[in-house]
Amino acid sequence: MAVIETLIGEIEAFCKQQRISKSTFGLRVVNDGKLVNRLKDGKGVTLKTITRIQDYLGKNQNSQNNEPDDNNESDTGGIMAAAKPKKASPKINAKKAAPATKAKTKQIKKKDKNAEPFRFYDNRQNYLAFINTCNEKSAISKRISKEFQYIHPSPPAFRMFDAGMGDATVLSNCMRDLHHRFPTVPHFIVAKEISMEDVRIGLDKMVDRFSEHPATILVLTNLNYAEAPKLMPSDVATANAMNWQEIRLEGTNSYNYKEQLESMHDMFADGWATQTSKVSGNPVFKRPSVVVIYREDHKILLDSVIPKPGLQQWEYDFILASQPWRAKTSAKFKAEKIVAPLAKALAPGGRLLAIQSCGKDPAFEVIKEFWPDSNPFPVSRHDILREVRRVLGREARNYNIKEMSDSRSIFEYRMHALPSEIGGANIGTSTLFAAWNASVYVNQIEDELVEQVIEDGNYLKVTSKILNKYGGLWFNDETFVVSRTKS
Repeated sequence: MAVIETLIGEIEAFCKQQRISKSTFGLRVVNDGKLVNRLKDGKGVTLKTITRIQDYLGKNQNSQNNEPDDNNESDTGGIMAAAKPKKASPKINAKKAAPATKAKTKQIKKKDKNAEPFRFYDNRQNYLAFINTCNEKSAISKRISKEFQYIHPSPPAFRMFDAGMGDATVLSNCMRDLHHRFPTVPHFIVAKEISMEDVRIGLDKMVDRFSEHPATILVLTNLNYAEAPKLMPSDVATANAMNWQEIRLEGTNSYNYKEQLESMHDMFADGWATQTSKVSGNPVFKRPSVVVIYREDHKILLDSVIPKPGLQQWEYDFILASQPWRAKTSAKFKAEKIVAPLAKALAPGGRLLAIQSCGKDPAFEVIKEFWPDSNPFPVSRHDILREVRRVLGREARNYNIKEMSDSRSIFEYRMHALPSEIGGANIGTSTLFAAWNASVYVNQIEDELVEQVIEDGNYLKVTSKILNKYGGLWFNDETFVVSRTKS
């Protein structure tokens, strides 16, 4: 116990020196925001975990306050967060929250220069709670289906690029839809994903895809947005270090494929190792990796489609960019680093569908109760498309970049809740927690700001008020399409 108490003291001193929260420390070391609390409770902490903590502290004890521990990804911009004030926050009344919160926001803005880059989506607990209580992925899949009706694949295959596979729920839905539309056409699917855990989960969802649609080539990569469509880094030295794997699935049924895909999990521990960017705080690959997966019994049929290192310049019939950036990242960055490079990877007649949160919904109203001056979604689709036109320059004439009306662009999704769970003053605590978590997650509120509010239980009363006002909770996403002309 003395060792644990000493270790907790070292962690607290380190967090104070680095100006980070204990949850951020836990996420960096073992991807567990509750690590410090579990240490204090003496639960679920192994000797291996303690060793990792000690090693991490030893390596980073003398690092600068404003510098992350390693280096990593430039795909998207980080949200800056300041250190949590040491004074306990006074009880917050929603009606009186504005002045106090405004003062805290000013304090945070002053400290931004010395603050750690904040990795909002690294909080996997919040992410899992969100996706399991809301139907966003189902709503996104339906929106994508509308775009597929405009796609007319040409030989040798239908080619799709997913700019953020995640846990592959949306991608697997897309592949089912594509099989329904084009049951005999080979499918060449490239999926970008930096998270090793998401890659592993995503592979589990691919078992039935190889069974139902044998002519499938699935390519997984951790390259950035500009390089992933070509499956090749632009830097020569990085390209020479490429980890290229080709997996041929044997057998003819889903059981065979499940066993073989599960055996690949250990391979990703090396190929998908990441480090943290000193510039953005985002995770980037230590080594560029590409994994090509297809069925052995379809190798001859797919031979002209199977990619080889550096030999193909692929163009895509459909590109999906669903939530590929931080909401507060500038339109200039989104256009230059993500949308324009992806648009240039489109085949003639190809379509790029981008999706982002846009607010103006009950969840946003929950946030405004505590942070009335906040603007979680400062960059609209119109701002991004304006920048895309600028970046493409003369090439823009080869694309259809049209402004869609709100009625065509915006769609909503909801938090799952039974009618009996909403209404009256006695909404279940679990429902309130889910609604609060989804609201702060979608609006990308920093942990430090959330911690200041949840010290008082008033946030649940406010959430209950909004749920009763609207009879539930829903969220708005907006979309835009960039298509390449056929001529």
